[in-house]
Amino acid sequence: MSLTSDRIDAPALDPRGFVERNTRLQHPPHTPELALHLADEITPIWRMTEEELGELGLPPPFWAFAWAGGQAIARYLLDHPHEAQGRSVFDFATGSGLVAIAAMKAGAASAIGADIDRFCEPAVALNARANGVMVGFTSDNALDHPPPRVDLITAGDIAYEKPLAQQVRNWLAQAHAQGARVLIGDPGRTYFEPSGLVQLAEYRVPTTRELEDLEVKKTGVWTFA
Repeated sequence: MSLTSDRIDAPALDPRGFVERNTRLQHPPHTPELALHLADEITPIWRMTEEELGELGLPPPFWAFAWAGGQAIARYLLDHPHEAQGRSVFDFATGSGLVAIAAMKAGAASAIGADIDRFCEPAVALNARANGVMVGFTSDNALDHPPPRVDLITAGDIAYEKPLAQQVRNWLAQAHAQGARVLIGDPGRTYFEPSGLVQLAEYRVPTTRELEDLEVKKTGVWTFA
C-alpha cells in the first residue's frame, strides 16, 4: 500500500453513482443468501477509483469484493444466529458491509460498519437496502478511539500488513477486555497471529485468483480465549 499518492485530474466526486456504475448485484459464494454490489475484476475498478478520486497509488477498493475472512464471519453468524441476536454489532473495516448485513440478518439489534474508504458508505447503504436491513456507518478511523461499547465486534481480513495487524489486534484485545465479544475472520494472512485465540469454525471459502493465491481459501473464525 502506498502512503502517498500523486494527484491527477478527476471529475466531481459521486461515490454512490460510482458504486452503482461499476458493480453489479451478486451473491457471494459462501453466503449465497445475501446480495452485494460487487465488481468482477480488481484491476479495472482499481484504476477507475484512482481516476474518480484524482489520485494515484491508492490501496485496492476492498469494498468492491467479498473477501474470504468477511465471508467466513458472515457464514458463521448466519449459521449461529445466537452470536448476534439482540446484540449491538460494530464491524471494523466493513468494506462492502457483508458482515454487518449478516449480523442484521441473524437478528442483531443494530449494526454499524466502520471504514475510512470514502466509497464504503454508499456501498454499505446500497448493500443493506438490497438485503432489506438497516446498517449504520462511520468513516471515523476506529483505531483513533477506544473500542466502542457494543456487544459484538467483528473484523475480517485485518492482517495484510504487519504494523496495522498488530495495532488492530491490540485494539480488539482492548475490546475483549472491556467485555465485548470479538470475532475475527482470517484465511491465513501472513501477519495473522493465532496465539491467545480460539478457533470457532473453519470454512473452505470459494474465491478467485483475481484476489487470492488459491481458488478456495481455508478460512477460520476466531475469538479471544
